[in-house]
Amino acid sequence: MDYTNKMKIIFGDVTLGIHGEAFHYIFSYQKGGLESLRKYGKEWLYRIPQPTFWRATTDNDRGNGFPLKSGMWMSADIFQKCVDIKVLIDGQQIEKLLAPDNNCYNIPTFADTAEIIFTYKTITVPSTAVEVSYTVTADGKIAVQVHYHGKKGLPELPVFGVRFIMPTKASGYMYEGLSGETYPDRMAGGVQGSYEVKGLPVTPYLVPQDCGMHMQTESVTVYRTNVLDNSSTNVEKTGLTFRSSGKPFAFSCLPYTAEELENATHQEELPPARRTVLSICGAVRGVGGIDSWGSDVEAEYHIDAEKDILYGFVIS
Repeated sequence: MDYTNKMKIIFGDVTLGIHGEAFHYIFSYQKGGLESLRKYGKEWLYRIPQPTFWRATTDNDRGNGFPLKSGMWMSADIFQKCVDIKVLIDGQQIEKLLAPDNNCYNIPTFADTAEIIFTYKTITVPSTAVEVSYTVTADGKIAVQVHYHGKKGLPELPVFGVRFIMPTKASGYMYEGLSGETYPDRMAGGVQGSYEVKGLPVTPYLVPQDCGMHMQTESVTVYRTNVLDNSSTNVEKTGLTFRSSGKPFAFSCLPYTAEELENATHQEELPPARRTVLSICGAVRGVGGIDSWGSDVEAEYHIDAEKDILYGFVIS
């Protein structure tokens, strides 16, 4: 049998490895997510990707009391639990995921596709679920589908997406979408095109807050040269691309998490920039701006947490 165009499936004790030409991915049952994304020998993940529900509050958010109404989403952003995992190899579900039961799969396994579905439960009251599905094909592409299940009684969301934390600070990124920083209620001046951003700029507000969102994006490619491996002599700039599937997404690419921005009351309180935090978002709340002392974001730019949110993208 010719396995040239197939990828190798490796059943570990608490992991699933997928190996192909120039790529190696590890999905962790223990941690509940994609633990390693290695392409051409370079690692792209520092933490497992997880759903994100929080953005650092803006002056307008604080002025209209939004964090007091929706603050539980910040806790949900930090603390998450993976409650279910499904694995399908070439469409066939694998029933025995953990050792020693999965030792029956220790013969060489090759496949065209592998789908891994993680279900996360939020710690909100009431709680709800998010499913993140990764479908890997033999060319190394990963199709990601994200499904937030709306739940009656939950407060409005600040944002919803998937957060990727990369090991080192990116040298910059290129994207296809609207020019400059845009939000759902701040898009009229954006011009569709291809743009390059050097470094990971953070808007120097007096009080650090959410910034750097880009709406209506078709694709974004993040570039890095630095790696954590001090023994590596490969300093070649390489990129990882996230391309929309179906409808465009929103994204931000910053050196800080939402919580790091939230915790700083002045710019000098921000920690040294060490990582890259890329959020690929399916829904973003508007920023308002009518005033900063009480007026809410206009109703059409709210995110109703009682409704489902579905979107997808492809990593290559």
